[in-house]
This record gives sequence, structure tokens and C-alpha cells, in this order.
Amino acid sequence: MKGLTAAQAAERRREYGSNTLAQAKPPGALRIFLSQFRDAMVLILLAATVISALLGEWTDAVTIIVIVLLNAVLGFVQEYRTEKTLETLRNMTAPTARVWRDGSLQELPADQLVPGDVIAVEAGDCVPADCLVLSASRLYANESILTGEAEPVAKVKGDAHSDLTGLHKPHILYSGTAVTRGTGTAEVFAIGRQTQVGQISGMLSTIERTETPLQKRLGELGKVLALICVGVCAAVFAAGVLRGEPVFDMLMTGITIAIAAIPEGLPATVTIALALAVNRMMRQKALVNRLHSVETLGCTSVICSDKTGTITENRMTVTQIAVYEHVYDITGSGLRREGSILLDKKHVSTKQEPALAALLQCAVLCNNAQIAATKDGKTWTAVGDPTETALLVAAAKGSISEQTLGCLRISEEPFDSETRCMAVLLQKGKDRLLCAKGALDVILERCSFVRTGSGDIPLTETMRGRITAQAEALSGQALRVLAFAEKRCNALEERYGMTFLGMCGMLDPPRPEAREAIRTCAAASVRTVMITGDHKNTAAAIAAKAGLLRGGEAVTGDELDLMTDDQLDRRLPQISVFARVNPAHKLRLVQAFKRCGHVVTMTGDGVNDAPAIKEADVGVAMGESGTDVARQAADVILMDDNLATLVSAVEQGRAIYANIRKFVRYLLSCNIGEVITMFLGILMGMPVVLLPLQILLVNLATDGLPSIALGLEPPDPDVMRRPPRKPDESFFADGLMSRIVWRGIMIGLCTLGSFSTALRFGGTLTEARTAALLTLVASQLIHVFECKSEHGTLLTVRYFSNWNLIGAVLLSAAMLAAAIWLPWAAGIFGTAPLYGKILWQAVGFSFAVPIITSLVTYRRKK
Repeated sequence: MKGLTAAQAAERRREYGSNTLAQAKPPGALRIFLSQFRDAMVLILLAATVISALLGEWTDAVTIIVIVLLNAVLGFVQEYRTEKTLETLRNMTAPTARVWRDGSLQELPADQLVPGDVIAVEAGDCVPADCLVLSASRLYANESILTGEAEPVAKVKGDAHSDLTGLHKPHILYSGTAVTRGTGTAEVFAIGRQTQVGQISGMLSTIERTETPLQKRLGELGKVLALICVGVCAAVFAAGVLRGEPVFDMLMTGITIAIAAIPEGLPATVTIALALAVNRMMRQKALVNRLHSVETLGCTSVICSDKTGTITENRMTVTQIAVYEHVYDITGSGLRREGSILLDKKHVSTKQEPALAALLQCAVLCNNAQIAATKDGKTWTAVGDPTETALLVAAAKGSISEQTLGCLRISEEPFDSETRCMAVLLQKGKDRLLCAKGALDVILERCSFVRTGSGDIPLTETMRGRITAQAEALSGQALRVLAFAEKRCNALEERYGMTFLGMCGMLDPPRPEAREAIRTCAAASVRTVMITGDHKNTAAAIAAKAGLLRGGEAVTGDELDLMTDDQLDRRLPQISVFARVNPAHKLRLVQAFKRCGHVVTMTGDGVNDAPAIKEADVGVAMGESGTDVARQAADVILMDDNLATLVSAVEQGRAIYANIRKFVRYLLSCNIGEVITMFLGILMGMPVVLLPLQILLVNLATDGLPSIALGLEPPDPDVMRRPPRKPDESFFADGLMSRIVWRGIMIGLCTLGSFSTALRFGGTLTEARTAALLTLVASQLIHVFECKSEHGTLLTVRYFSNWNLIGAVLLSAAMLAAAIWLPWAAGIFGTAPLYGKILWQAVGFSFAVPIITSLVTYRRKK
């Protein structure tokens, strides 16, 4: 047990490297900032900046570059903050190990371990590397991060001939797993990337990131805008040349108007909307790694969920207690203090149920765990084995605890994998009491009597058969069964002739909120499937309790191996549970769902989930119980490990895409209106309708605040009752483009109508331009309320569902009023105060189109 010397460890570290997993180098601040300039829309704006500068339009150039930089800064701040949060999480979980070096036991950082090191482990330790067990004293480890099984696994001594490959080996302690009970020593044989955890982590490097649906749609939008710019430029150029205007002048004019057609605020508005959604999700305990992943959640059509720690609590809970005459139901789950004991759906007290009280007293006395109430009194804190903790929580629901029993432990026969039993000898007053718990066959063999409500009676073979049938019924519900017995005697060796007290059935239960979350997903046409390393019967039982099975099949990893990809694709719609699967199976399943056209969200907390998390369209890791590897691979991290939080994130994703469509509709309509105004004015030989500073005012007053406020629209009430949109659906689906073009044309025509009418009413050119400015801005501010709903009108929209929008419109209207009626502002923007009929005709043109459109749409619906 002397282990290696420091010199030997240093030599092996040079040979094998450090005990760390393959991690992608975190992006630096400069790289994060430069990545904000890769979107098609941003590139178009940068081109517009260069062209504006070459034409001498420095005001436009500066305005556009400021907006682009604002967009980049917003995106950078969000992504940089997320990276720092992840770094903090990684630092919080930096492990250490107790290692024999130079003949003494030392505590060292786990990354300094090398093959050949001998380590000591005990309950509560995190295993720092893959190790061969050299000695084990009732040693158990929770391997759920690798296998998905919540039940701790017994570990035994290995030897030089032991198989050191693969999972599920009782003589191996696996890196990243947790020791739950006992003590032991082990020799390190694999570190870093050579461990089972490391091999899974290495699979991540073979998976490439793909564009999110929103990035694809925005790329499509960028192409559409580029075509519009070229088309406008060509049309203005051709119209001017045909009228005999100088060719160069018309080329410059066409380029100027084409630049005006670009909604400069769109990229920044998208980024702000996403960032605000990310902040809302953060308040709801969801941390977003990639900004665009917010919207992708809204496209999700399949959620592949891990069982342990995601659908379930990763905490054993007693759900049923069987004594000879009755079977009791136990409500509540995990470490929550609420819950009670029911018999035939009625609350019972242990004071009126002596057989039940005796079993719970035995469960408390034959126990090495501890629980204590938290400060808020709502939950327990627990130390010790999960199974023993579950027994203490169940007893507490019957008002039984170690403090109420007043017994002194004299000796103990610890539980181990060979005897499958634990026994303790206690002093209770003047008497001594032997309490035992363990596997049913072991306990039943030791018993000669059975406890009933009226006392102890001899245990006959018929009774043994009935008890065995009770146990089989509990096991059929995927419950782990533990039996209990007691005897008044003076020594542990007097273990026969005991009185059988009953059995507890326990499992890792579904989270209370998981069932509701799954039901909400079903209403939203989002399918939820369970992918777990646990046993098939256990997984199917949990799925049924969580409302997940619903007639679907359950298959195992071995059955998956027998299927070709075509066979798997055909059977996917019928399968709801995939059990006994390994990391490669999980990855294959995510790829299969994607191959069938689904947008896949994969949730999980273990290392075994990481490759599938990264492969999925949206990977979701757990923040509390999740591993560093899983969090590194994920797009979204649930800080409270709550499946319901994910459903809220899906709702936010759907809402953000709907809001992006709303403000794209608004911005493009407004910009088309501006282009139509300038283009037709030139074509009809009118004086310049709007001056450059007036166009800038329009963009400041209408493009910025109202569009950002549209991005804050709350989700529609029925947003989670609609099916998800298809990933290949056009951004302009459902006639959005036709509505944009129609409304833009009408805004432009009304603006020209206001301009020409003001001139006919005897107004000056300045007053006519002011009237056109008023009509253009006012019609756009009215149109923003139409954009609140894709199918509603001004007569049906919910005006007061978004006070941010009302405030933005009022502020924009105030900016317009100041530019017209404040003398100093009028001098800057070249406007004149409007009164009388010129003012009213400008207001009339502003309201004409939305009122007519609303009335026509309303009558058509009726």
C-alpha cells in the first residue's frame, strides 16, 4: 500500500499525460466578438456601410456601423457571460483524491493521478479515475452518470486476471462515479481520455455543430433582402435613364434608395429579442449556451429524455409497505417532507396500526443514514445510502424517528453483497432487540413467526407463499423490495426464529412536475421518449407513472443492435421507451429521429448522455446533478434539473420565433413603404419627397423601439396547443411576404397621397414634406399594432398585453411631434408646423389603410 514514489509518478505523468478529459478550448473574448459578424444580414449591412461612405453619405454610414456594433456587443456580452458561468461551474466541481505517495496517504488534485497510483475511497468520494479494486469493505458506487441506473452497485476485489474493459464490472471503480457506502482501496489503470468517461467525452469531437433553424431562416431573409436591393437599384436606374436623366446620377440614386430598403435595425432587434428571452429563461432557471438555441427549442418535435435525474428525482422513495394483512400506499417523493401513509386511500396513524409501526421502527433502527429538516421545513437533508435514506423519510411520515425510539445500538452485522442482509442488536430499556433487513428470501428463511394486527402468529408454508406473492406483486411494479424482521434476544448470532414484519417497495420516482410537463408537450404535439441505461421493466414502470408510455413499446439496446437503420426508422413512431442503452445507442437514436425529419431536443445529466446531447438540435444538460462533460456539450442547462423548466423554454422558443416574424413583418413593411415613397416620387417627376435627415428620423422613430417592443410580446395563449413548425418551413410561410409587400405598398402610396394633397391644398414644399413625414411615421406606428397578431386586425388585437409596445409607440410619437412642432427641432429636420386641413388630411391618410383593411378582413371572417 505504499503506492508510487513522487519520482515514479512524475515519470508516468510525462508518459501518460494529465488526468483530464478532452475539452474544447473555451473561445476567447476576441473570437466570441468576431463571431457576431458572420450572419448574412450583418454582412449586407457592412457592405451598405462601405457603399454609403464611398458615396459621401457619412451620416448613413455612421448610423449603420453604430447599429452593427451595437448588435455585436449585445451578442458578445450574452455569450461571454454564459462562458464565464460555465467556467464557474467547472471550477466548483474540481475534484481531489486521496493517494498513496512515498508511503503516505496524501490528498492531491485528481488531475495529478497516473496509472499505478493506489487510492483510498470512502462513502461520499467521487472516483477520480478508472481503478481496479484492491480491497473492498461493503463498498458501493452509484454509476448512474455512466449507466443510467440509480441503484448503487456493489464492488468486489479484483485480481491480475480481471477484465478491465467495458462497463458493469463489479471489480472496477469508474471515473466520475460516486462512492455511496463502505471503504476500499484501488489501483488506477486508466486516466483522462483512456477512462470510460474519457472515451465518451472523445465522441464529442466527432460531432459538428449545425446551423439552427433561425440562422437558416435569417440567411434566407438576407438573400431576399439582397435581391430586393438589386431589384430596386435596377428599377430606379432604368426608370431614370428612360426619362433622360444622367446615367451616373441615376446609378447613385438607385444605390442610395437600395440602401434605404435595408432594415438596419433587424440584426440588432433579433439579437436583443433573443438576449431578452435568454434573460427571462435565466430567471426561470435555464442557462442558454448558444443564443440562437432559444428559438430552436420552439421547433422541437421530439424530446429524448434521460430517465435518472431528469424524469425521475435520482432519489429512492418508498411508495408501498406490505405487512401480512395490509398493503399501505406512501405519498410524497424524494426528500420532500409532505406525504402520508394511506390504507384504502384513507390516512392512517401508526398508533392504530401496530404491525406497520413495528416495521417502520425496524427500518429506522436497522439503518446508518441520517436525515434532518431544512430551515424552511419543506425538505430533508440526507447523509448516507439512498435506500436507507428513503426508509427514514418513510418512517418520518409515520411520525417515527430514531429520537422517538430511545434505543442504544450494541453491535452490527453490516449489509454486503454476499449475505444480502443487515442486522443490528439494540438495547431497549432492560431488553435487547435484534432488527434485520435484506432480501426477502434471506429474511424469510430466518423467520418462524409473522406480525399481525393482533400479535405474532406462527409462520406456515401457506403464509410464506402469500408473502412471496405480495413481493412478486411489488416487483411487478418495478419496485425494489426490502424485507424486515425482529427478535428479542441477546446476540447477533441468534438470527433464526425471528418475527417477519413486512416489506417496503421503493423506486426512484418520477418528479411531480414531470407528468404535467409531458402532458403539456403532448398537447403541443411534441413527442417525449425515454432513453435510459436502466432495466426495461423499471424504465417501463416509470414511463407509465410519468404518463409517457401510453400504449407505446419499450425496447432494449440489445434489440436495437438487431435492427437496421431502415427497420429502426419504421419502428420509431411506436417506441416510447429505450432501456439498457449505452452512449452509442443514444447517439444512434438521436440521429435516427433527425433522419426522420424531427427537430430533436436531448436531455440528460450524465457523461453517458453527452454525445447525444451534442448531436441533438438542442442539447439540454442538468445544472445541479449534471457532469462537466454534459454541460460542455449542451446548448441549454437547466439549473434546477426540472423538466418543467424545459417545457417553459420550449414555450419561450415558440414565442420568440413568432415575435421575430412580427417585427420582420413590421420592419420590412415600413422599409418597403419608404422605398415606394422615394421610388415613385422620382418616377412621377415629383420634388424629393423626404430629405435624408427626415428618412433618418423615420428609421430612428419607427425602426428601433417599436420593433424591440414587438420582440417582448408575451406568448399567445394557445402557443402550446399548436404543432411545432417544420424545420424547412419558409420564414415567409402562411402568406407573410404578400402581407408585407401589400402593406408596404399601401404605406408608400398613402405617403405620396399626403404629399401631393398638401401641395394641392396650397401648402409649401416644406409643409408637404412634413405632411408626408407625419403620414409615413404615423401609419407605421399604427401598423405595429396590426403586427401583434398574424391573423387579427386592429379590431381584434389585444392592445394592453404588452405595455412596452404602448410605451415605445408613445415615445416614437413624441419624437415625431417634437421634430414637427418644436422650432429648434424643425430647423434641424427641415420640417414646418402643421395645422388645419393639411394636418387632418395627413392624419386621415395615416388611418385610411389600416381601417379599410380591418373592416374588409372582419367582414370576410363573418
